Formats: sequence, structure tokens, C-alpha cells
Amino acid sequence: MPEGPTVFLMKEDLQKFTGKKVMEAGGDARFEKDIFEGKILKEVRTFGKQTYLVFEGMVVRIHLLMFGSYEINEQTKPDRQLRLSLIFKEGSLYFYTCNVKLVDPEFLSGIDWEADVMSDAWNPKKTAKKLKLHPEMMVCDALMDQDIFSGVGNIIKNEVLFRIGVQPESLLGNMPAKKIKELIEEARNYSFDFLKWKRDLTLKEHWLAHTKKVCPKCGGKMVKKQTGNGKRRSFYCENDQQLY
Repeated sequence: MPEGPTVFLMKEDLQKFTGKKVMEAGGDARFEKDIFEGKILKEVRTFGKQTYLVFEGMVVRIHLLMFGSYEINEQTKPDRQLRLSLIFKEGSLYFYTCNVKLVDPEFLSGIDWEADVMSDAWNPKKTAKKLKLHPEMMVCDALMDQDIFSGVGNIIKNEVLFRIGVQPESLLGNMPAKKIKELIEEARNYSFDFLKWKRDLTLKEHWLAHTKKVCPKCGGKMVKKQTGNGKRRSFYCENDQQLY
């Protein structure tokens, strides 16, 4: 599933269509497509792993899920995978194998934009307060909770926990205040490192923990385990990451 930085890059790609009028729309999303014709794309917004295409009077929410993708100016995938196409005079957008839904514009006002690790509105103090409310939560679950760290996915989770030296099954209530502070800081720091490396096409070259078998610090064997309520893959070193 694409993580926040990847969706942020998608937003940058789509910006060229803001202020442009839709000439034609298609795809098998479960709503009438002709409502887009003649509408101007006013804004593209992202919140974590979700993208919002804002038109006058309506908003399209796009979530790429596990295998979703998009293309600009050419459709190379079959119609059976096409959820939404938007044709502009200046080019075209195609969204595949993803969740596409119409939402009311007022829906956007209910989003806690301060929870998005990639956003200028990111609020670390608010995040700390949210974490304090869940002392029995595993830190791996906290990082993957989109109400707390919107945009963080499994890669960021594993790399952040390796950076701060904390095992994924540690309980928030057992972690020292210093580690909670590091957790919040590195969730954002690594997300922007991820963005830079993704742009440079070097992301995997910088992984220290995710999918690794040998710890780059001590040379010991990395543990691969499904952790937390979500049973997502964690990779960690028992020597260099402490269990709290």
C-alpha cells in the first residue's frame, strides 16, 4: 500500500490539472461520471494515504489500496482495472484498481489535518497527547494508526523503530518520555527522507531494517514477525532495539 510520501508525489503530479476543466469522464466507479463534465478541478489535497480531488460542490476521494496506481496522458491498463478517467483539454488522468468515492465537501472540514506527517499543519504536541491516551497500545500499532500518524505505513514503521532503537511490541505506557519524543520526531523526519529517496529512485538502498535479514549495526540476525493487532510484518534487531 502506498505510504504518505508516495501519495504526496502523486499530488505533485496532479497539480498541473488544477484550474482545468473536465471535458469527459469514465471508468467503473459506482457513480455517474457525466457530473464531472464542465467542472473545474479547483484543488488537489492529500491526507495520509488518501487523495482528494476538489471540484465545486463535490469532492472525489481516492485511496490506492494495496495495488492501485495512476497514469497521466495515456491509458496502458485494461478497462476492467480503470476506476476513473478524467479527460482535460490539457491532458488526462487514469486511476486503476483503487477505491474511488464521492464525498460531500463538508467532509474535508472534519479531517484532522494536523495528524498528517507530511503536512505543514502537522502538530507534534497533539500527537503526543493522542499517544498518552493509549498506554496499552503497542508502538507498532500506534505508528500505523492513521488517526495518530496519518501517512505512516509498514516501511516507515520499521525504519523509524530501528532509528530510535525500540522493538515494535513495546507498549506506549512503558516507553520513556524521551523515546516518545523521538518516535514523533522520526515519524516525520523519516517520511521526508522517504520522499527524497523516492524522488531519487533510491529508497530501497537506504532501508536499514525493512526486509533485512542482518542488522547493519551489530551484524546479528534480524527478527521477522507479524506484530500488533494488524499482524503486519515487522523487522527488528533484539540487540539494538529495546523492548519496553
